[in-house]
Amino acid sequence: MFIALMLIVFILVFIYLPLGKVKAGNLVYKTCHVWGVIWYFLIGIKHKEIYEAPHSRNNQYIFVANHSSYMDIPSIVMSMHQPVRVLGKYEMVHYPVFGFIYRVAVILVDRSDAAHRAKSLRALKAAIGHGISIFIFPEGTFNETGNLLKEFYDGAFRTAVETQTPIKPILFIDNYKRLNQKSIFSLTPGISRCVYLDEISVEGYTAKQDIKLLKQKVYDVMEEGLRRYRK
Repeated sequence: MFIALMLIVFILVFIYLPLGKVKAGNLVYKTCHVWGVIWYFLIGIKHKEIYEAPHSRNNQYIFVANHSSYMDIPSIVMSMHQPVRVLGKYEMVHYPVFGFIYRVAVILVDRSDAAHRAKSLRALKAAIGHGISIFIFPEGTFNETGNLLKEFYDGAFRTAVETQTPIKPILFIDNYKRLNQKSIFSLTPGISRCVYLDEISVEGYTAKQDIKLLKQKVYDVMEEGLRRYRK
């Protein structure tokens, strides 16, 4: 079912390409949202959004979320209701069909290459300049530590400070239970909660030391939220 539906998206992406990078990218996310609604229904997963504070879909944000499962990717397209671009790992482009869609919709980063990281940062700032929000997993890869969160990378917080864009933390509560990262055969039906936490202003943050403070503040807020919802 995943592949069959993704093939339809694949065809539509080809149709969108001549419209330009920004417009085509926005249409890809809208199409993937419809794909997600249908796929969730077919596999028995119920998407639920919880807002702990008012959220404006007209504002720009640096969205950050915890990362524990391949189901986090469908959760992004299900929970984003405004123009957004995801910062994603370059390795994912090698997957057939999905990799092509991924390349069109995602700002790619190879964290092992400093030049590529710098290029990705410029692309993030360009997207913000076009009125598009950014979605980043600050842990970088799946959290397999046994802790609620892994240590965060600086990228999301550096971008937020340099562009003065507020951070909106999101928690994916149940995805590690819906699909464990160790096996694609662990997929189970059930609820998939997405929690929108209150936005965190970056006003007044400037120096390198401020980025570390901001990163720790967001980490603490997300860790406390995960502890509340998973206890």
